[in-house]
Amino acid sequence: MPSYSYKAVRGSGEHVAGVLTAENYQVALRHLQEQSLFPILVKEGTEAAGASPFKRRRRVKSAHLTTFYSQLADLLKAGVPMLRSLDVLSKQGSNGALNQLLKEVKEDVAGGMPLGEALSKHPTVFSPLHSSMIRAGEQGGFLEDVLHRIAVFSEKQDELRNKVIGAMIYPAILVCVGTAVVVLLMTVVVPKLREQLREESFNVLTHLVFGACDLLTNHYIAIILVIVAIAVALSTWFKTPTGRRFSQHAKLKAPVAGKVYTMVAICRFCRILGTLLHNGVPILQSLKIAKDSAGNDVLAALIEEAGESVRKGAALSAPLADSGLFPVTVVDMISVAEESNNLETVLVQIADTNEARTARAIDLAVRVIEPLLLVVMASIVFCIAVALLLPILTMGGE
Repeated sequence: MPSYSYKAVRGSGEHVAGVLTAENYQVALRHLQEQSLFPILVKEGTEAAGASPFKRRRRVKSAHLTTFYSQLADLLKAGVPMLRSLDVLSKQGSNGALNQLLKEVKEDVAGGMPLGEALSKHPTVFSPLHSSMIRAGEQGGFLEDVLHRIAVFSEKQDELRNKVIGAMIYPAILVCVGTAVVVLLMTVVVPKLREQLREESFNVLTHLVFGACDLLTNHYIAIILVIVAIAVALSTWFKTPTGRRFSQHAKLKAPVAGKVYTMVAICRFCRILGTLLHNGVPILQSLKIAKDSAGNDVLAALIEEAGESVRKGAALSAPLADSGLFPVTVVDMISVAEESNNLETVLVQIADTNEARTARAIDLAVRVIEPLLLVVMASIVFCIAVALLLPILTMGGE
């Protein structure tokens, strides 16, 4: 969901500036009107509010955010007022960037702004999803529970992310080392051996290897420029609506990895939706908030369509089944949960169970990737060796 920076005037004449998230420009204007603000300037992005480059560059580790949510929930549950809680957390020395942000959030809350709205002014640190959940918790009177569940959710996401990163370290090292070895062979070893061989002894494989060698040694600058140009072009294209739509579809439909990516997104959606329903948020509002948790525009659009079906009185499981992206087992569990009126519990169970299965699938995939990479690298080196040895054997037999 895009962010909009705004400058506006309160009814008292006070000028205010900030950042909010909305589905489009018109919805952003409506949000401002609901807050009794008269907009002067509304612009997509974060520049219009006068944010400094330092603020835009600030980054806070997810582990620090998880700790913040958990500690704020504990303080509020213990009866400490909101402003006092924010003041205590902003004075902790664990993370300077987060402390500075909390001081700004505290000032906004002291000025009468709800916590969720104050956090939404910093979308690069506090995700729009978390801000939306906190706003729902404030409206429903269960802010402490929402903060605690956000902390638990963030911790589980960090565990899964770390597992994926850790599992990909060894394959990444294999690719880097293998590529370096092949480049070294093609640019140093092969040219020296080529000088000792007669051209009439070359075979097709030898010509191919020597052609690749000439390309690497004589046109390496052009190769680097082409790779950079392709990377920049693809990066620019993926930022366009067409490119973004293509990349979102490709992630869902990719062989092997697509199933893992889809299941991770579904688990996030189920956990957030179950958390919101557990805390008493109406299902339509919960679906509106939870659809962005999937992290994929295609899934978000399907969930939004499911919300429209629920608004018309249909069951949630029916449109999810028609999408073709939700596994049959997940849809069946949701359908039974709707019949037994314990949807919020089953959704969290779905997330727990499938996150564990996804983690095992990632481990298995990485174990398969490692020998495949070794085979690919060994095959390349073998082809180079054969391309050089056959002419040598031919010359020796003459």
